[in-house]
Amino acid sequence: MTTPDVTVVVAVYNTMPYLTECLNSLVGQSIGVDRLEVVAVDDGSTDDSGRELDRFAERYPGTVKVIHQANSGGPAAPSNRALEVATGRYVYFIGSDDYLGKEALERMVACADEHGSDVVVGKMVGTNGRYVHQALYKKSDPDISLYDSALSFTLANTKLFRRELVEKYELRFPEDVPVGSDQPFTIEACVRARKISVLADYTYYYAVKRGDASNITYRADHLARLRCTAEIMKFTAGLIEAGPQRDAVFKRHFTWELAKLVQDDFPALDRALQVQVCAGVGALADEYFTEPLRDSMDVKRRVRIALAQRGAVSELVRAITDEAEAGAPPMLLEHGRAYLRYPGFRDPALGLPDRLFEVIGESVPKQLADGTGLVSAVWEQQGQELALALSVRVPVAGETDHAVIRLANKAMPKSADKPGARRLPVGTELPAPAGELSRAATEDGTGTVLTARIPVPPVKAKLGVRAYLDVAGSTYEVPVRTLGRPLPLARRWREKVPYRIAANANDKGRLVITTAPLWESLAPREGSRLRHLMSRVKRKLTR
Repeated sequence: MTTPDVTVVVAVYNTMPYLTECLNSLVGQSIGVDRLEVVAVDDGSTDDSGRELDRFAERYPGTVKVIHQANSGGPAAPSNRALEVATGRYVYFIGSDDYLGKEALERMVACADEHGSDVVVGKMVGTNGRYVHQALYKKSDPDISLYDSALSFTLANTKLFRRELVEKYELRFPEDVPVGSDQPFTIEACVRARKISVLADYTYYYAVKRGDASNITYRADHLARLRCTAEIMKFTAGLIEAGPQRDAVFKRHFTWELAKLVQDDFPALDRALQVQVCAGVGALADEYFTEPLRDSMDVKRRVRIALAQRGAVSELVRAITDEAEAGAPPMLLEHGRAYLRYPGFRDPALGLPDRLFEVIGESVPKQLADGTGLVSAVWEQQGQELALALSVRVPVAGETDHAVIRLANKAMPKSADKPGARRLPVGTELPAPAGELSRAATEDGTGTVLTARIPVPPVKAKLGVRAYLDVAGSTYEVPVRTLGRPLPLARRWREKVPYRIAANANDKGRLVITTAPLWESLAPREGSRLRHLMSRVKRKLTR
């Protein structure tokens, strides 16, 4: 009998009706059933999954093999059972509620054969709201590393593995780790592999979030996830010695698995459970949260991990609830550095270093946008000249000499819509103030009020009111939100060529100033009459 090119392992437990689409996507692969082996293990399903597997095995007797066993409590045991009978040159794992693109296996096998790859990662996407990290799939690459790519954020076993590698190192799934049991297998395979390839030119894998969110990852509790993460990190530490490479892998676990334990649902846990979670996260931080790893993370997650590590449960709850209710905390600028003032900042009882709260190479447009808003605005006219006099609050305190207000005649790029602000390209200098400008600390000391008097030119324009801030060596452009504040009424100014000026909030709630010749703001008939009258006046004045 010819050895199949690839064995696809399917661990199955109560996944109807999704299972049918999964199996159809396998037997319909362009690689052909003669080059394919499917080993499906029914882990004691109580729905129709077992019968559906038997139906496919009867229909494709040379391709689909089915094993029935008592329920083991997770996907590890059925996956290991399938590996015992797999015969393909490569082995591929698929969730029984997911499905493949038609050419997926043919393309991955061809890549592995061409480049001598021990592991091939094909682009995955999520469906039905399933989140799948996409950074790894920006481009195809025949030779990537676990340590200097986004691979550590893509550790599911949904990859093509050379079976020779799997058997050489006796790679198997830990059956006592119900959540994330594929991570130790994938991490060791990637550590041992001679070459790892990524394919981003095609959608290989569709990850489905079930309508009832019953995927095992979605229904595990905090302590179960904590215990499993601890086991995974302990296993990984035995494979990779302490240093930059281990930090590169563990950045995923501190950023993802551990940070998720102290996110928005944490305050709702009972106090005893909060203490247990903090103790578990703290133990892992004591062991693996090195200074370089800490500095590489974003401030929010870094601070939450550190508060858990200190056992500062009350401060951690406050940090989470405050941010959920009011957005990012205020920022302190000091000696060229920027700090986010989360609970615990410079609290002598906790003794946390300032470095934990510092913005280090991180873009913070959302934090700036959340706290920037209008305080007041009026028109000031002197003869034929008109100016916008306004006060704007920005969420930075301390050394705010590098903060200005200007009018911008270009719309914010769409990339800035979600955070509400943007970091300008490296090397962009802070623009000069437009008109008069003063700065004063807010009464509570958490921000700065910029007061400006900006001349408005008599031209047809739509101008956005923007704050420009220099934060930790980066320049940010931040639209000013009106926050429901009263806006000055539209008015006319200039006599020879009258103009109309108006202040409004756009559909994103940002302050916009619109200027135009007066006749353009009138109804067509009245505007035409005014233009004709102004033309006659102008001719008389030039005689």
